[in-house]
Amino acid sequence: MSGVIFAAVVVLAAVFAFLNGFRDASTSVALAVRNRALTPSVGILLATFFNFVGALLSAMLAVAASQTWISLPAGSDGLSILVAGLASACAWGLLTWHRGIPASSTHALVGGLAGAGLASLAVGGPGVAGVDQSLLFQVVLPLVLSPLVAYSGSFLLVYPATWVARYTQPNVVNQRFRRGQAVAAGAVAFGHGLQDGQRVSAVLLLALLAAGHSDGGIPPWVAALSAVMMTAGTLFGGWRISHTIGYKITRIDPLRGSVAQTFSALMLFVGAIGLHWPLSTTHTVTAGALGAGENQHFSVTNRKLVIRILWYWALTPLATCALAFVLALALSPVSI
Repeated sequence: MSGVIFAAVVVLAAVFAFLNGFRDASTSVALAVRNRALTPSVGILLATFFNFVGALLSAMLAVAASQTWISLPAGSDGLSILVAGLASACAWGLLTWHRGIPASSTHALVGGLAGAGLASLAVGGPGVAGVDQSLLFQVVLPLVLSPLVAYSGSFLLVYPATWVARYTQPNVVNQRFRRGQAVAAGAVAFGHGLQDGQRVSAVLLLALLAAGHSDGGIPPWVAALSAVMMTAGTLFGGWRISHTIGYKITRIDPLRGSVAQTFSALMLFVGAIGLHWPLSTTHTVTAGALGAGENQHFSVTNRKLVIRILWYWALTPLATCALAFVLALALSPVSI
C-alpha cells in the first residue's frame, strides 16, 4: 500500500507543479505586458525559459527547505499527510485561478500539510514526527511579512526613480524603463522558478524519506519533474490572474512597473539563495505592484478588489488546512 500512496504523492506533486506554473508563472510578466515592454507571446516564452532554469537549479536548495519544514513519520502515515496536503493545495489553486485571485500556492501547501498532520493526530496516528524550532522564523514569518516588505520597498523606491528621471521627457522615460522592465520580468520568472521549484522538490524529498527510498539527497528525476511540469504549466497557462495584477488592481506606468518587478526579483533571490526563506511569488509581485502604484499623485487602486484579495490571502491557509484535515481523515483507514 505504501507504494501506491507514494505514486499518488508523485502524481499530485506533478499536478501541483503544473498548476503552479499554470496559475503563477505568467504573473512574473504581467506588468511588463501591461506596459507593452513585452508582447504576450514573448512574455510567456520569457517566463517559460527562466522559470525552467530556476526550477532546475532550485533542487539544490530543496534539501535545506525540507529540513527547515518538518520531519514526517515513515511509511503510509507520512505519505498520506503529503497526499492530503497536496490535494487540498491543488483544489484551492484551481478555485482561486477560476476566480482570478492571485493567491499563494506556498501558503496553500503549508496550510494543507498542517491540516493533514492534525488529522493524523486526531485518529491516533503519529502526526508530524518533528517540527524544526526555527519553523516560525524561517517559514511562517517570511510568508506573512513578505507582502508588507514588497509593498513598502516598492513604494519607497519610486522616490529615487522619479528623482533620477525628473528632467527627462516622459516618452524617453517610458522607453527606457520598458527595457528595464523586460529584464526585471525575466528576473522575477527566474526567482519564481527558484522559489516554487523548491516546494515541489522538497515535498518529493519528504515522500522519498517517508518511503525509505532516500538518504537525504535529491535524485535527478526530482529536479527534472519539478522543472518540466512547472514549465508545461507556464506554456499552457491562462491570463486570468495576470490580468488581475496587470489591469485590475492598479494603473501603473513603466517606471513604477520596473521598480516593482526589480524589488520583487531581489526579494525572491535573497529569500531563495541567501536566507532559504520560502517567499510567495504571487504575494510579492502583487504587493510590489500595489506599493509602486500607490506612490502617485492620484489614487488608481481598486480598493474593493484589494480587500477581496486580502480576504482570500487570509483564508488560503485556513481553507486548505480544513480541507486537508477532512481528506486525511478519509485516508486514515488506508494509511493504517
